[in-house]
Amino acid sequence: MAQDMLSTVVKPIHKEGYKFIAIFAGVSVLLFLLWQPLGWIGLGLTVWCYYFFRDPERQTPVREGLLVSPADGVISLIEPAVPPAELEMGDAPLTRVSVFMNVFNCHVNRAPIAGRVAKISYRPGKFLNASLDKASSDNERNSMVIEMADGRSIAVVQIAGLVARRILCEVAEGQTLATGERFGMIRFGSRVDVYLPEGVAPLVALGQTMISAETVIADLKSAEPRRMAEVR
Repeated sequence: MAQDMLSTVVKPIHKEGYKFIAIFAGVSVLLFLLWQPLGWIGLGLTVWCYYFFRDPERQTPVREGLLVSPADGVISLIEPAVPPAELEMGDAPLTRVSVFMNVFNCHVNRAPIAGRVAKISYRPGKFLNASLDKASSDNERNSMVIEMADGRSIAVVQIAGLVARRILCEVAEGQTLATGERFGMIRFGSRVDVYLPEGVAPLVALGQTMISAETVIADLKSAEPRRMAEVR
């Protein structure tokens, strides 16, 4: 029981976070020396930094055809859109599902489905609010094509946000990913777009909360129409 309680508080940390946690902790010590109330504020920010870089284990559905969320957050957009031109996936609009991550979400990104990384393309850009539609085209982004075993492909796009200043992609072209496998992260508030294959309907709704590697976004083997939801 005590171990279970401890695991809800103490989380594994992504390697990218250690230096930032150390910086926040060091500044907090200095603030305590200057004026104790400032030190407590610094301590609170250090705890926030620790949780920002948390990298917990996830229970990923393993049935073939299930496409899971690449990020924690909420569904901010579901609409037809042309994938980024640099991915060379054609000009036909595909269903784009956008997951918006605020500064309190876990920011480790995971592969929505198993496959081979066929293409990766980074493009610099602006740092608009990632919840806006135009962030997909105007903001800094890192785009990736995952080619599945059946020959179909999906696009996954990491998009920098208002306060995000670094997109980290930890995989390379030609690498094979399992569903739910970690492939990168974005620092400090951002968005991840998934472009579904033609004819595949999303099984999530606007405003729905996502858990990366766990929440099913779509089922490639299902003919179920787009799923709707109500606030209750």
